Amino acid sequence: MPDDCSAYAYSSFFSPLLQDYLQEKEQIKPLYHRFPKLENFKAQLNEKAANFPPQFRTILANTLEEQYKNVAISARTKQHISALRQANTFTITTGHQLNIGTGPLYFIYKIITAINLCKQLQEAYPEQHFVPVYWMATEDHDLEEINHLYVKNKKVVWNKTDTGAVGRMQTEGMDVVIAEIKQLLGNSAPTSELVALFEMAYLPSKTLAEATRILANALFGNHGLVIIDADCRALKSLFAPYVQAELETQFSFSAVQESIALMKGYKIQVNPREINLFYLDKNLRERIVFEDNVFKVLNTALEFSVEEIQKLVENQPEKFSPNVLLRPLYQEVILPNLCYIGGGGELAYWLELKALFCHAQVAFPILLLRNSVVIASEKAKEKWDKTPLSWKDIYLPPDELTHLYLAKTSAKSLDFSGLKSQLAQQFKNLHKEAAVLHPSFLSMLNAQEAKQIKGLAALEKRFHRAEVKTNQEAIDRLLAIQNEVFPNQKLLERSTNFSDYYGIYGLDFLALLLRELHPLKMEFTSLFID
Repeated sequence: MPDDCSAYAYSSFFSPLLQDYLQEKEQIKPLYHRFPKLENFKAQLNEKAANFPPQFRTILANTLEEQYKNVAISARTKQHISALRQANTFTITTGHQLNIGTGPLYFIYKIITAINLCKQLQEAYPEQHFVPVYWMATEDHDLEEINHLYVKNKKVVWNKTDTGAVGRMQTEGMDVVIAEIKQLLGNSAPTSELVALFEMAYLPSKTLAEATRILANALFGNHGLVIIDADCRALKSLFAPYVQAELETQFSFSAVQESIALMKGYKIQVNPREINLFYLDKNLRERIVFEDNVFKVLNTALEFSVEEIQKLVENQPEKFSPNVLLRPLYQEVILPNLCYIGGGGELAYWLELKALFCHAQVAFPILLLRNSVVIASEKAKEKWDKTPLSWKDIYLPPDELTHLYLAKTSAKSLDFSGLKSQLAQQFKNLHKEAAVLHPSFLSMLNAQEAKQIKGLAALEKRFHRAEVKTNQEAIDRLLAIQNEVFPNQKLLERSTNFSDYYGIYGLDFLALLLRELHPLKMEFTSLFID
């Protein structure tokens, strides 16, 4: 059952950049367009409506119908694809790699966030239509990131050695993966249902892209999810002018640098290259560089003159693949999109792109952090409830959690904050006196102040260590519960596959998530299960 939530800002699981974004800090505001609040979507949809060409809708809908022609499409998804032809239909998009078996749990959370946000927007703006979209990262070429999943804490690996775009890879060997998943999950009825679902998706499919579409459609098609594969000539033709501009002027490099210049003090997620494009072909996705007045494809013998590569863009736009910084622009060019839903790392690089979108004159979407879920056992919750701490305190780093616990439980607890304030005030008064008596006293006074502060800090540490030692058994129990919920201080959703829970609860697990996740709340949702 669900319980109290905790604001993302209360945890330590997000970078300072994301923390400041979630709190709408002033220094972050130049990096985005509109914050994800329900009332802000009205202006966003008006801007996108004026910014999105009607002919693009026809090409988009035709492409999706072609991609779905061999898939058992739900009536709702079919209706959504058809509605994309209409000027009052907009998308809410999330994207993810083609991890086998969906990969980490947050794949599920991303899509549910998109589905639920569409429902919320439909209620708020009934004159519009909202379509949840899953953008498959079919052109990604990092096989090591997608060739495995974790089931019951065991890493299951798809032994594959292909190169190039993962979406084009053949599915041979997935039968071995599915057999291992089945063995790990046992023989429950939900497990049999899940194994049948994996077999239906992977065994008949020719490519990983096809298999992933079938799997995601089987899980969420009844909720109207639309799945798009942008590794497509028709869609790439819409993006061709931006590819041409990138090759001619390298506009993305300077534009992204402009945004990065505003991010002083924050870690930069992705640094731009001079040309942020790959050359895409069978078993090949390699960077394009400009050297010695010709365009070269790294690690190949391919070279193109300026005229040759211009003709290639015109005649074969599908040969060009945007990298991580240009992919968002590609997405927003071909979709009537209002909002992108991503994880912390994704939003960090999206925040580098505002100037790029302004330069390209494409509407910058609202950026929404996907829902996060903490799944804990009822037993762990019962143990925690016996402590003086609230459930939201479990999100604190171990040192802070220990400090808070001691402050609430230790009869001998000494609050050093008052002593520090008294000391600071006393030295402030002494500084005033010294300034009147003789300025030469100030240096001696500063040295004494530093000595006193250092001594008090040392005393505080020793006192704290003594308190910890006295309460070590209780603290160990407390941290053991925390480690059960956050193994090694990490969110389970970043590794564990949904099959761990689907194998027990079946579709009820997805129904629970759909019911309990609230996209715009910016809070962890805690679910306690037997």
